[in-house]
Amino acid sequence: MATVRVTSEVNLNLDQLLSGVAQLDTDELRNFVERVSLMLAQRKAASLPELEANLLQAINQGLSGEIQHRYSELQAKLQDEAIAPEEHQELLQLIDVVEQADADRLQALVELAQLRGVNLPDLMIQLGLQPPTVYA
Repeated sequence: MATVRVTSEVNLNLDQLLSGVAQLDTDELRNFVERVSLMLAQRKAASLPELEANLLQAINQGLSGEIQHRYSELQAKLQDEAIAPEEHQELLQLIDVVEQADADRLQALVELAQLRGVNLPDLMIQLGLQPPTVYA
């Protein structure tokens, strides 16, 4: 397929940009926020010492979309009591993957907090992170 490069100069102020973003559906908005967060992390990382940059990259790295989607699917089936035995085994394996990713992220957060000389809750506030939801 042939491609054509078209350039245009469009100037939007922040309110106009936010107005456009407000029109996105929930999945598009989530994707937009993830991409903006990644851009912000990359910009911060470019001006930080290498160790901090590596820790921030580890903190901001989420699960792949495929893993997150499958995990959510299987969790819903489990909740609805409609999960097949092989799917339940797959879910248990994905739980291990999710828990390991969470543990790796927490370790990076702790290391960054120590590096910056702040406690973990303060670091999370600095980074704009919400504490995880606790299920009882």
